[in-house]
Amino acid sequence: MNSPMDDEEPIFSYTREQALEDGVLVDVSAVAREAGFRYPVAVTQAVFGVLNDTSVSGQDLNGRLWDMFMILRAGIRASSGDEIHFAPLFLMKEGVPPEPVPMWAKCGPGDTVEPVITVMMEGED
Repeated sequence: MNSPMDDEEPIFSYTREQALEDGVLVDVSAVAREAGFRYPVAVTQAVFGVLNDTSVSGQDLNGRLWDMFMILRAGIRASSGDEIHFAPLFLMKEGVPPEPVPMWAKCGPGDTVEPVITVMMEGED
C-alpha cells in the first residue's frame, strides 16, 4: 500500500558534507584513524569546544581527542548497538579533579550511505 508521502520530494535536506562545510560538525577523522577507527568521525561544535579548551595547563586538543577516542572505543566494544553513551574525564578547571563530560556517539549512514560516526554532547541530536 502506498503512502500519500511516497511521491513527495523533501522540502529541505541538510547533508553531513554541508554541516562540515558550515562548521556545525568538525571532522576529526585523521586522529580517529590513528586511534584505530575505520569510519569517518565528526564532532559537534559543542564537543569540539570541550576538546579544544586549553584554559587548563597541560591540556591540548590532540590529548583530549585521544582521551575521548579511548573511552568511546571501550564503549563500542561493550555494546552491540549503534549508539554509545560515554563520559570521558577532562580537567575543566585548575586545581579541580577531572570531571566526566557526558557525550554520546551514533554510527549511521553518511551522505552516500557509508558508515560514519558523529559524537555529540548529551542532549544534542
